[in-house]
Amino acid sequence: MQIALAPMEGLVDEILRDVLTRVGGVDWCVTEFIRVTERLLPASTYHKLAPELFSGARTAAGTPLRVQFLGSDPVCLGDNAAFAATLGAPVIDLNFGCPAKTVNKSRGGAVLLKEPELLHAIVCEVRRSVPAAIPVTAKMRLGFDHKDDALDCARALADGGAQQIVVHARTKVEGYKAPAHWEWVARVQEAVKIPVFANGEVWTLDDWRRCREISGVEDIMLGRGLVARPDLARQIAAARSGESLAPMNWAELLPLLRDFWLQARRKLSPRYAPGRLKQWVGQLTRTYPEAVQLFDAIRRESDCLRIDALLSVRWSEPSRADLKEAVSA
Repeated sequence: MQIALAPMEGLVDEILRDVLTRVGGVDWCVTEFIRVTERLLPASTYHKLAPELFSGARTAAGTPLRVQFLGSDPVCLGDNAAFAATLGAPVIDLNFGCPAKTVNKSRGGAVLLKEPELLHAIVCEVRRSVPAAIPVTAKMRLGFDHKDDALDCARALADGGAQQIVVHARTKVEGYKAPAHWEWVARVQEAVKIPVFANGEVWTLDDWRRCREISGVEDIMLGRGLVARPDLARQIAAARSGESLAPMNWAELLPLLRDFWLQARRKLSPRYAPGRLKQWVGQLTRTYPEAVQLFDAIRRESDCLRIDALLSVRWSEPSRADLKEAVSA
């Protein structure tokens, strides 16, 4: 069984990837999507969204990273995938699941599920463009506004050369509303001969057990559930092996939260760093009562020094050497 960390745009950046993979249980993770339109992107774009490429395409914990693309031009996607491979991308992933209106209006993400032929052409071209040793994988939803073409889309991806498919078990129109239709993951797996990952509405160990029973697949991708419960992947991995682990408590999580905040302060300006912290703490309120209290304390706070005090951390300005290294990167 493999457990993957989902590529959630605007949420799971390199900082959160670092923190969550350090907790354990995650076999691989994916970048936020790199949008491709009509040109070959510069290396700086890849290094901004995937700085792990400087470290063998792995997080600090050693978890492998895949580079994800979003777009509709097969040739341009192929060219960018080939370039990403030269930068060290070990796997190329294709996004056919993003439900964002702005993305769909520009003919990217889930809207392409209306065109199975185009899905096939994209995967074929990307597969042709990258070395044979580099797998091409894809993520899809069950459709745009209905599920009638879900199996055709899955077959188009598999026949085009995708070696794995992650199925977010909802349509674009359904967004993130419960329930996830795990029974459709089973239908997709019956329709293709490549591994299929289930994704959607797995928040707890019991959710995972139900998902596995209904979908019939072992592999899973965790998104918001892992962000809200950082040890969920570790819990699932242990349960799969017949073991039982005590859930991570707030005292164990707090050092990771502090490190997340310090990384955010190094990466972002004082104007934006508090928002990143609030974003994650807001997700943690689903699991931890202590996060509710912390969120109430910081929700209107914009002063980084006061947030330092609330988290009991000590901030030091980056040295000139650190700043020079960041600019070079």
